[in-house]
Amino acid sequence: MSRTKKIIAGVATGVVALVAADIVASLFLVNFALKPEHVSDRKALNTLLRRNPELRPWVDSLMASKHWHDTTAIISGQRQRCIFVTARQPSNKVAVLVHGYKNSGLQMLSQGAIYYNMGYNLVLPDLYAHGKSEGKEIQMGWNDRYYVMRWMAVANELFRGTHQQTQMVVHGVSMGAATTMAISGEKLPGYVKCLVEDCGYTSVHDEFAHELGDTAMLGTKRPIPQFPILPTASLLCKWKYGWSFEEASMIDQVKKCKLPMLFIHGDNDDFVPSWMVKPLYQAKPQPKELYIAKGSKHAQSLIDHPQEYAARVKDFVEKYIH
Repeated sequence: MSRTKKIIAGVATGVVALVAADIVASLFLVNFALKPEHVSDRKALNTLLRRNPELRPWVDSLMASKHWHDTTAIISGQRQRCIFVTARQPSNKVAVLVHGYKNSGLQMLSQGAIYYNMGYNLVLPDLYAHGKSEGKEIQMGWNDRYYVMRWMAVANELFRGTHQQTQMVVHGVSMGAATTMAISGEKLPGYVKCLVEDCGYTSVHDEFAHELGDTAMLGTKRPIPQFPILPTASLLCKWKYGWSFEEASMIDQVKKCKLPMLFIHGDNDDFVPSWMVKPLYQAKPQPKELYIAKGSKHAQSLIDHPQEYAARVKDFVEKYIH
């Protein structure tokens, strides 16, 4: 074999090896990041009550009462789970509470307590591939919007009572906040009055790009390069599951949202970095409000500032739900 042919063969072999390594790394990212997480109710409640021990008497009495309704339904061929909690007194006010990555609906009872004390009915879905809901992959809040909107329609019929329709707020944390923002860009029924997003990301692409640079989370000495792994992983996700990281853009969704939205973010968040709330807030047309929780890390704003958090939420929603 001539020297030129050897060089060409060597380059070709190197290119093939690099492409193979990229595909392997990208498959690992997709499979690792989107692997379903079916948290048991016991684990979810233990986590909730460890962080919020003051809620134990209320949670125990609530779960033992006639106000607690654990429901499953087949949605798009998959069994999905949602918990409905009726208010102490008949009411058409509804809070839809959307949990975060690898959590479950039960863990949103900390936010639920705020609304329950305001006289609201609660809707606590287990997102697709979470908790007791079936699913092939975590959807990072993107296609989750369709499942949550189905539960919202059920809640409207369940809780409207003698009224023509309910008055509904959607409140999500982390990936649940991303779900809330994904919902916000859709054509929504008149019963949805306002939305609250707490520490959601601008897009799935941006969040994964940030995580690839987080050596502490990944346990690596150096950041993992975004290119070509992230574009390839996005293509693989599109091929396997029908959606890409780039199209899952919450910032594009909030641009289309005309409903009032409260943005919440801790200024010490290094998981969904604090800077993400600024372009989200700027992209959202009025009406909108912003609450930056001083010193709070990811999804810790309520734990760190319980009275201020509750007051901010209450003041915001009461402008639009009466």
